[in-house]
Amino acid sequence: MRIDLLRHGETTLSHTLRGHLDDELTQQGWLQMQSTTQNAIDQNTVWDVIISSPLQRCCVFAEHLAKLLQRPLIINQHIKEMYFGDWEGISTQKIYETSPELLANFWQFPTQYHAPNGESLAQFQQRILTGFEQIHQQMQENHWQTALIVTHGGVIKLLTCLARQQDVNELLKMPAELGQLYSLIISQQQEQLSFQECV
Repeated sequence: MRIDLLRHGETTLSHTLRGHLDDELTQQGWLQMQSTTQNAIDQNTVWDVIISSPLQRCCVFAEHLAKLLQRPLIINQHIKEMYFGDWEGISTQKIYETSPELLANFWQFPTQYHAPNGESLAQFQQRILTGFEQIHQQMQENHWQTALIVTHGGVIKLLTCLARQQDVNELLKMPAELGQLYSLIISQQQEQLSFQECV
């Protein structure tokens, strides 16, 4: 089964770590998502279902597209961005000025360091995998072969990392541009979810 991961476009708080903050898309952000999905449709991409993070920077566009394409829409609570705790809504520049060492450690070794009062990478990974187990099950039950999943940079980076079988400390080096699509194959082997990049 193929999943096309669409990262939301630019938002009103794009210059910060917004995590679970529910900021909205800018006009530019909406256009980024519209242009990417239109290009995919023009190349004969068909999605059986649209699945979205509950945060409005994802779900408002997902609802619009589902209506337009007359596809079912599922909101999955688990596929939100990483929760950044005390760093929510603060720019990395500002964090660097106050906690340069902690920020540097977080960028380099995300498995060992996390934002103060935020989610650890292990907790984040567990939550995301729970969400994708649900998605995989729903796709199987409904015989859906392709899904468009509107989600966040951290989620896409994590899944790409797993698909490339890289150390999760490499997570932040993975690609996840605003408003862009990333395609993976999702399958289950011996109760274990596995992800592969589409060639």
